[in-house]
Amino acid sequence: MSQNDPIVQPKTCRVVKAGAEFVGKQGLQYRPGISAESAGSGGLHLQMVVLPPGAWAKAHKHEAHETAIYVLSGLSAMWFGPSLEEHVEVGAGDYLYIPADMPHQPYNPSATETCTAVIARTDPNEQESVVLLPHLDRAGTPPRAAAQ
Repeated sequence: MSQNDPIVQPKTCRVVKAGAEFVGKQGLQYRPGISAESAGSGGLHLQMVVLPPGAWAKAHKHEAHETAIYVLSGLSAMWFGPSLEEHVEVGAGDYLYIPADMPHQPYNPSATETCTAVIARTDPNEQESVVLLPHLDRAGTPPRAAAQ
């Protein structure tokens, strides 16, 4: 085995400790869990995301990968659709499904409360499928603007 060969992990059940927190391409704070790197996953990524009060992600999509989110605490909102023309809010105990290739821009509408959620994605390498869409950024746009 040479130095450039990938590490192959045997297929087995494993406990994975939370990885080091990082800021993703989207501009949010993530704490990785299950991934290709941590567990040898071939089709799944599981992590936590924290949206501080007033935080906005960059407009983006996940190329060819679905996303499922469960909000543990706080409130999150999201613009979505081809031109980010639709809006949704999800609170603690809610699930959110985002289809593959769907442009979206999540944010925390609260000025005081942090939002924490668990994210599962069909991309075991998570950040590889992120495609930033700066031409769609709506940072700071209130939900009522959708009707205008």
